[in-house]
Amino acid sequence: MRRTTRGTPGQRTGRTPAGTALRGRLRRLTAGAAVSLMVACSLNGTPAAASADAPPAYEDPALPVDDRVEDLLSRMSLDDKIGQMTQVDRSALETRSDLAAYRIGSVLSGGGSVPTPNTPQAWAEMYDSFQRTALSTPLGIPMIYGVDAVHGHNNVRGATIFPHNIGLGATRDPGLVERIGRATAEEVSGTGVDWTFAPCLCVARDDRWGRTYESFGETPELPGAMTSLIDGLQGASLDAPGSILATAKHYIGDGGTTGGDDQGNTELSEAELRAIHLPPFREAVERGVGSVMVSYSSWNGAKLHGHRYLITDVLKGELGFTGFVVSDWAGVDQLDGREGFTASEVRDAVNAGIDMVMVPHDYRRFIELLRGEVRAGRVPMERVDDANRRILAKKFELGLFENPYTDRSYTSTIGSAAHRELAREAVRKSQVLLKNSGGLLPLAESAKVFVAGKNADDIGNQSGGWTITWQGSSGDITPGTTILEGMRAAASDPSKVAYDRYGNGIDGSYDVAVAVVGERPYAEMEGDRPGSMGLDQEDLTTLSRLKASGVPVVVVLVSGRPLDIAGQLDGWDALLASWLPGTEGAGVADVLYGGHAPTGKLPVTWMRSAGQQPVNDGDGKDALFPYGYGLTYTDAGPEEPGEPEEPEEPGEPGGPGQALCTADYRVVNQWSGGFQAEVTVRNNGSAPVDGWQVRWTPQGGFTVGSVWNATLTRSGDTVIATGAAWNARLAPDGSATFGFTAAGSPAVPDTVCGGS
Repeated sequence: MRRTTRGTPGQRTGRTPAGTALRGRLRRLTAGAAVSLMVACSLNGTPAAASADAPPAYEDPALPVDDRVEDLLSRMSLDDKIGQMTQVDRSALETRSDLAAYRIGSVLSGGGSVPTPNTPQAWAEMYDSFQRTALSTPLGIPMIYGVDAVHGHNNVRGATIFPHNIGLGATRDPGLVERIGRATAEEVSGTGVDWTFAPCLCVARDDRWGRTYESFGETPELPGAMTSLIDGLQGASLDAPGSILATAKHYIGDGGTTGGDDQGNTELSEAELRAIHLPPFREAVERGVGSVMVSYSSWNGAKLHGHRYLITDVLKGELGFTGFVVSDWAGVDQLDGREGFTASEVRDAVNAGIDMVMVPHDYRRFIELLRGEVRAGRVPMERVDDANRRILAKKFELGLFENPYTDRSYTSTIGSAAHRELAREAVRKSQVLLKNSGGLLPLAESAKVFVAGKNADDIGNQSGGWTITWQGSSGDITPGTTILEGMRAAASDPSKVAYDRYGNGIDGSYDVAVAVVGERPYAEMEGDRPGSMGLDQEDLTTLSRLKASGVPVVVVLVSGRPLDIAGQLDGWDALLASWLPGTEGAGVADVLYGGHAPTGKLPVTWMRSAGQQPVNDGDGKDALFPYGYGLTYTDAGPEEPGEPEEPEEPGEPGGPGQALCTADYRVVNQWSGGFQAEVTVRNNGSAPVDGWQVRWTPQGGFTVGSVWNATLTRSGDTVIATGAAWNARLAPDGSATFGFTAAGSPAVPDTVCGGS
């Protein structure tokens, strides 16, 4: 989704309650009298009258959600139903009363569509004002408000900005990602907003694509594992305090377009599409994701926004998705390739299975066209009712009918110290050490360090796109800690860390030079790089100036994807891939100064040259650094990763050269007939482990569906998980996590093997 500027039943105790159902109904019928009169004059169809003696059944929180939905649906006119299928940007409403007049069911803020001032309090007031208008209609159906909270509540100045997904993929830590989802949900809740368009489950197969940083990685297993974000966002139940609705996007294949062309054409067989791009969405559905957003892109020439087979037959039918499908920003308007809605575009999209249309501007035209198509019988009433059932069910499950207003108890969590510390943890775990000649890193706290580069002291650059505005921007755009500030805080004497953006003033008296270089912010449409993928001239000049001083050079690369750096790599003594870390640059300094050893692993293959694109794991191309690669400070230097050595049986911990591994087995999701589990293998011994296995014998057996971060085999009744090439080696007290989905019943591992 892009910018907006043209050019379970039960009470959600966390939200501010609207009062009892009866008082709320009376309030709506009185406070909204003028609006309701205007609606009666301007819209066709009259809602069914409610009993004067008792509140309608849909207002009873004790009833099952399905019963409440059916009761409400029976009272709704065609215009009520069409309104629920309509989403508009806050800036597009010609008058706020249109929200009630047209029964609009959803409002959103695209990137940069913010209140003035852009503060959490202003957001909460704005949300509540919209909600009061929505509730003023005779049926009092609350709106649902959506935002692109894709790496924190990134539209809000002062919110915690977490690393973009490519960095989180490098952590290989679904549990961490779940905690980030929870923190994000709390900050979003504190502004009233109840719905985020995240996570992006794209499998990025071509780094020329401008949305590569929104992908957790290039193999389906990695985004699949990181669907744990959904658990954090949606919480134990949607009506629990601090829970918001999640969105799996963009369905399907947007990361596989030819040439990495944003909104382009994914040219794959159905078998390839299912093998590469469908698995993360299957995982998301199994986790109970509330909504799915359709991709702008096409599959073999057919636009996804009109693809009934993939939306209705596969997603809703085969995968069993019961939430609602939302279009992308003006995505329906793209079906015929011309600007402006047409009746055929609206008909084709809704009949294909899109339940809510992100219009986002010309809502009056959209509503008129959809009404006409329904009345003409070209969009069946059954399709309209199905869309409404799906949308209304989520509103009931969120508890919006009982508690529609902002929960101000979460407003203070926005940018809180606890959330910033979580973001700092995520940053340091996302750092991938790619080169470290002579053990230059970590830096000594007492070292005399010269720092240079355009990304060293720039919050905007290190946060990337989708930060405060759609494309993001350079500069002091939101509070946080730059990488330079983090380094000065980590040094024993801050005055020993000098800085000049362009490298002017360096001389041989410094122990080391740190160049923080890479990309400037960008987002979809403007981020594609079909040509050169190298460093810009400013970076190259800065690096040349540092190299000429004779001081060892550490390069910290701040970027949303791998860059073409093979031609310069020999001149660098160390290279750290920092991705787009967000507001907590101290996490980068934690790794540079050795407070924490680097543990990140490449979530994408690092090209040897831009001409190799697309380059992915297993395609046989000679990469500069392979998928899953990453050094730590115990490594002497880069080594070609291979198959892990056959592990030895562990001895008792404590003796020379002895190691003992244990496994922490956790079922993270379970459904009828199957489950998803994560296993953390930890080396509790005093020596490194150069290979590990986890063995267990299932009770009753199960069939493994998909695996990530390990290889699973069977030997008779025993299931064996073996470490992957990049995570088989465990330092003392080191750990690795793998996961899998399976049909059957969970079983706890009974044997763990490690080798020293």
